[in-house]
Amino acid sequence: MSGDKDRAELAAEFLAAFRDRDWDTLASLFAPDIVWSMPGDGTISGTAEGAAAAVGRAREIAGRGIRTELLHVLTGGHGVALILRNTATAGDGRTLDEHLATVLTMSEGKVTAIDSYLSDVPGMSAFFQ
Repeated sequence: MSGDKDRAELAAEFLAAFRDRDWDTLASLFAPDIVWSMPGDGTISGTAEGAAAAVGRAREIAGRGIRTELLHVLTGGHGVALILRNTATAGDGRTLDEHLATVLTMSEGKVTAIDSYLSDVPGMSAFFQ
């Protein structure tokens, strides 16, 4: 990527594809060997390796009715940190209300890694059980 604008644009495309549940576009933004790390012990925790696994994780998150609010975009030398707030209520009444940093590492116009940092790891693990 040649600059901050390119990284911010790729991050905006990532968020739009997730919001719109456009899994083909999301997959096209990922490097084939992308790695996505998520803390905790919920069903979405651990490391997803490869574009198909990363899209699968995004689909599982979206399938739980997560509402994502973008709070800030922070641009760095190798990517973008998205500061987000996720909220949701499960059918059985469990709730999720957390802040997170989703750090997108980028190279050659693709997202090569996603590292998720959560404000409430136990809460996320309980929601995604």
